[in-house]
Amino acid sequence: MNVCSHAATPQSKCQRRSLFAVGILVLASVLASAPAVCQELLGGVAPDPVRSWNQLAIQTARGTSTPLPQSASLSDSQAARLYAMVNVAMYDAVNGIIPLRTQALVPPTGAPQGANRYAAAAAAAHAVLSGEFPALKAALYDPQLRSDLAALPPGQLTEAGRRWGVAVGNMVRGLRVNDGSTPSQTQAAGAGPGQFRAAWSGVQFRDLMPFGIANSATYEGHGPPALNSAAYAAAFNDVKRVGDGRINDPASLATYQFWSLGGGTSQPPGAWIQVAVSVTDARPLLLAEKTRLFALVSMSSADTVAPTTQTKFNFRHWRPTTAIQEADTDGNADTIKDAGWVARAGQVGGTPEYWSGHSSFSGAAATALAGFYCNDNVSFTLRTDSAPGGVARTYPRFSAAALEAGQSRILGGLHFQFSNVEALVSGFGVAAEILAKKLLLRVGPTHQGVCPL
Repeated sequence: MNVCSHAATPQSKCQRRSLFAVGILVLASVLASAPAVCQELLGGVAPDPVRSWNQLAIQTARGTSTPLPQSASLSDSQAARLYAMVNVAMYDAVNGIIPLRTQALVPPTGAPQGANRYAAAAAAAHAVLSGEFPALKAALYDPQLRSDLAALPPGQLTEAGRRWGVAVGNMVRGLRVNDGSTPSQTQAAGAGPGQFRAAWSGVQFRDLMPFGIANSATYEGHGPPALNSAAYAAAFNDVKRVGDGRINDPASLATYQFWSLGGGTSQPPGAWIQVAVSVTDARPLLLAEKTRLFALVSMSSADTVAPTTQTKFNFRHWRPTTAIQEADTDGNADTIKDAGWVARAGQVGGTPEYWSGHSSFSGAAATALAGFYCNDNVSFTLRTDSAPGGVARTYPRFSAAALEAGQSRILGGLHFQFSNVEALVSGFGVAAEILAKKLLLRVGPTHQGVCPL
């Protein structure tokens, strides 16, 4: 447990006693895995598998950044699924050796007690990535695993950890084989007022099996405002004004670009993995807690995929560019056609507009991070893959970054504000359910107020 993450909140005597009891459990776990954890506590040379393997997962998602010639980059849905698989495998491998918490997917049955948890985490991530992308195994994943294992004490405990990690990684992959991510499906182009006009591939992700929530349908949208409504007109005129690419607005363009994260990047869920890396670089965690944080963030992001994709599929709503250029067909006296209007993003958008996937990813990940730390007011610095000029931005709290990420889609002329707001709220709900019900302590108190321990 990261006791320091809860220290800023005043605690009752009951809460302090609960934290003390949990601290005893954690101390016992530290002593039970002495070789690697002593290195961690005393400033040794133990590797940081969570950081290094998430970096490799991001490199894999980028595609063109791998050492091999021009491998394909992943979509945001594919990337979210991959990040969750890697981090769930590391969490379950580490937690299985000393099972203080409930598992994400793989129970601790058969775990070698006292085995090296660093070896387990690295081997679990390696098993997922090399199994999903075998062409990258020799060039990208094997060297990292060799480096991680070489930094650990040689012997039976490290080897036992490695074998357990391999087993967990393979089990995670096995549990996700028929999870709805394949085979690829396409929705046909729509026609007429309110309809997205292009064919859209990847719609199979509307059936993606959740990692942590009970039912994806709980978080689906109920539909955009009617085209002839005042609510639609207000959102229409807002994006028409702030997302107009013909207006020179460097600040709005920079914000859009910072969060754009298209093909060949980490994708939006990868940016939030990078947020978690930045925060934990500044506030180091013990391995068990670090794997839990990254599992919570990545599970929350991945579980927004199905409700977002299903919502887009259900309503197939047109993008602002089409809506503004064809406003004379929408039946609304308060929307005025502008046939020359172009989005600041320089594109119409490749999926139906309602709702914003960037916003649902951001709402979920920011909520998971704030929930883990029991505090939204955690500052961090982030440099996204699409940051103009490679310039980083610093945020005072997780929610500030999520709100900016969502608003960037309106500034880019790609979404209406109702799509941003509803997607953020959906993401909040997904993460809140996962925080409340997943990866909690098996013994003793599981919450400090509303904050999961």
